[in-house]
Amino acid sequence: MKMTFRWYGYDDKNTLSYIRQIPGMTGVVTALYNVKVGEVWPMEDIQKLADTVHAAGLEMEVIESVPVSEDIKLRKGDYLRHIESFKENIRRLGKVGVKCICYNFMPIFDWTRSQLDHINKDGSKSLVYYEEDVAKMDPTKLTLPGWDASYKPEEVKGLIKQYQSLGEEGLWNNLKLFLEAIIPVAKEAGIRMAIHPDDPAWPIFGIPRLIINEKNTDRFLSLVDDPANSLTFCTGSFGSSPSNDIVKMISKYAKMGRIAFAHIRNVRQLGPHSFEEAAHYSKDGSLDMVAIVKALFDAGYEGYIRPDHGRMIWDEQAKPGYGLYDRALGAMYITGIWETLDKVDKK
Repeated sequence: MKMTFRWYGYDDKNTLSYIRQIPGMTGVVTALYNVKVGEVWPMEDIQKLADTVHAAGLEMEVIESVPVSEDIKLRKGDYLRHIESFKENIRRLGKVGVKCICYNFMPIFDWTRSQLDHINKDGSKSLVYYEEDVAKMDPTKLTLPGWDASYKPEEVKGLIKQYQSLGEEGLWNNLKLFLEAIIPVAKEAGIRMAIHPDDPAWPIFGIPRLIINEKNTDRFLSLVDDPANSLTFCTGSFGSSPSNDIVKMISKYAKMGRIAFAHIRNVRQLGPHSFEEAAHYSKDGSLDMVAIVKALFDAGYEGYIRPDHGRMIWDEQAKPGYGLYDRALGAMYITGIWETLDKVDKK
């Protein structure tokens, strides 16, 4: 496996030099964040980004994310042009050595939480999702890191109505159209497309969500049955739902060769639709992290891993969930499990 770390570009407080100092770190997961969704990324900007990462002694083989526009998801407006732009971005990223592109097909909202700074018993802060709090929220007024903040409240309201009218089957049809367009291009470019599951793993605000469980993931992989059409297996996203058997799922899809990228983090499940993000250590949450890493190891996984959302610890000030310290601890914990498994396997 290759251990990687999310880097939000030139303005990220977590500098490349800091990331490089984490033992076992091979590269960063990054993107261009100043290009409007649906447009082509300038080749000179892509090359500059790659050169900057390489100069720091790191690889840039994973891009997270190339955003999918709402026009594509709804199959409306400029969706055909946006698909062509997406295809061109795949080609351009392939030219600088990118091997994996993470993306998602979540309507309107990216990952959703009810609070970004929940104080834990140990004094650290975590992202949390409490069903009762989300039920009181007005989705047209929400802003969270990772969301497209360019939408006005009336636009969000209109999009919600459009997705409700489209329904789950309509969204599946539009995803299939998208995959049939981009996967052949990805294969030519030597890139694996890795869809990120919906976070949390259930419909929110009355709109459909697709990549939420094993049944739906099987359906997704069958839409275009090719290794280029693969998964970003996020243990925290799938693990938000107690109904998902994470170890079984990760073992199944890793053995199938359909996991291109793994986000590994822990969550503390508080019920069917409530959870708190926890330290990576198994005992701090509801997920067996050793069993998760072992499932990847036993399947001969050679893809990319990154520690996902971390707690805010030691008074660090950074993007919620994306501090340096706890994610570095997570990276070392995962790497330690992997090294142990490797040494035991060789005896």
